[in-house]
Amino acid sequence: MAYVFETVPADRGLIDMDDPREVSWWRKRFGCSEEQLRQAVAEVGISAANVEQLLDGSEIVTLQ
Repeated sequence: MAYVFETVPADRGLIDMDDPREVSWWRKRFGCSEEQLRQAVAEVGISAANVEQLLDGSEIVTLQ
């Protein structure tokens, strides 16, 4: 039996769309498809907080 280990992102504040294991982890975390995740990252960038707000339908609040 093969064991699959979840890869937790090294930086949970940023989404690395070039790492398939991270993409899978973020998809599960946000409950979305890969396409939805890619569209959200394209729209608001790689900030996990901003992507989560967008996918939740919340207004994006950015801290400067």
